[in-house]
Amino acid sequence: MRAWLERLEREQGLDTLEAKSRRGVIASFAAVALLLLIGGIQLMAQSEDNGLLPLLIRLLPIALFLPAIITRRARGHVWLAFVSLLYIMQGVMLAGVPGHAVIGVLEALAALGLFISSMAYARFRSRNLKRQPQA
Repeated sequence: MRAWLERLEREQGLDTLEAKSRRGVIASFAAVALLLLIGGIQLMAQSEDNGLLPLLIRLLPIALFLPAIITRRARGHVWLAFVSLLYIMQGVMLAGVPGHAVIGVLEALAALGLFISSMAYARFRSRNLKRQPQA
C-alpha cells in the first residue's frame, strides 16, 4: 500500500493529489450531511414531541469539523475520518432496519467515502507541507 501511494505521488504530484482528495472530502461531506439531514427529518416526523433534538444529535458531530475543512488543517481531517467511522456504523445499523435500508446503505457509503478522502487529504497535505520550505 505504501509503495503504491508513493508511486502515485511520483506520477501525479502531491499538489494534484491534495486537490483531488480535497474535492472528495467536500463532496462526501456534503453527501453525508444531506443524508443525515434527511434521516433527522424522518426521525422528527416519527416523534413529534422531541422537536429538533434528533436533527441536532445527527448533524452536530460532523458540523463541528467545518472549521477544519475550511482552514485545510490536516489534523482536523484525521479526526474527521475517525468520526466518519461512527457514521459508517450508523449507516450499517440503519440498513438493517426495515424501510430504512436504502438510506442506511447510502449513508454508510457516503461516510466511507468521507473516511477515505479525508485520510488521503491528511496524508497528502502533511507531506506537501513538509516538502515546502518554511518561511
